[in-house]
Amino acid sequence: MTGLPTRPPRVLIVDDELPVRLFVERALGQAGYETTTVADGPAAVEAAKLEKFDLLITDLKMPGMAGDEVAPRVRAFKRGLKVLYFTGFSSHLFKDDAKLFEGEAFLDKPCSVQGLLEAVSLLMFGNIDGPLKRPR
Repeated sequence: MTGLPTRPPRVLIVDDELPVRLFVERALGQAGYETTTVADGPAAVEAAKLEKFDLLITDLKMPGMAGDEVAPRVRAFKRGLKVLYFTGFSSHLFKDDAKLFEGEAFLDKPCSVQGLLEAVSLLMFGNIDGPLKRPR
């Protein structure tokens, strides 16, 4: 047994900015993840009703429903869902004594493809090698 996942991890990407959604979708898709992208919190909740995800990547600051409101609603459909808050406002993240729970992390944007992949892999697998580590 190799210990590798039998299927690619499924990631739900939520961001109100199209270029950010495309960047994350492309980077993760090329790394072997299956992705679904939506533009806002309500669409994320609807997607979670229809599909099971292993990871939620959500912008922290979005109109209507912020990322820290999206996460618990999506988690209602999948226990143990990992959450990566993707934010340009990390300096404000802990301003009001906000806390990250187990299985949560945050990543500043903008970031590099490598930085994104390493953050996702570290959160999902506890290492930076990715989901489908292949022999070279």
